[in-house]
Amino acid sequence: MINWNDYPNFSKEEFDCKHSGNNEMDAQFMGRLQLLRDAYKRPIIVTSGFRDITHPIEAMKKRPGAHTTGKAVDIAIDRGDAYRLLKLALWAGFTGIGIKQKGSGRFLHLDTIEEGTDGFIRPTIWSY
Repeated sequence: MINWNDYPNFSKEEFDCKHSGNNEMDAQFMGRLQLLRDAYKRPIIVTSGFRDITHPIEAMKKRPGAHTTGKAVDIAIDRGDAYRLLKLALWAGFTGIGIKQKGSGRFLHLDTIEEGTDGFIRPTIWSY
């Protein structure tokens, strides 16, 4: 069981699946995210944390995505702040980085999936 007191800038509720309420976040991932937050020195707004395989976004996929592993997060951020957080995410060792910086709903996806895990190719970066 994860000890949320180890991550003073985050709460369990931020990472609960918005569909099922389940939360299976990985402690090592959360440690890396806290390290990133400490280096960034500003609040990080989580828009998506853990997703149950029954979550509508995951249910549409051929295979469950990174969020179902508890090793992924989407963070609402844009422009210069996104650039700064991206540089720090690379420094902190995140292996999967997705970037949506066009239109509304801008965010960064960060994960720590390892190479070869269920067909994931890591390290990698992509855009939405």
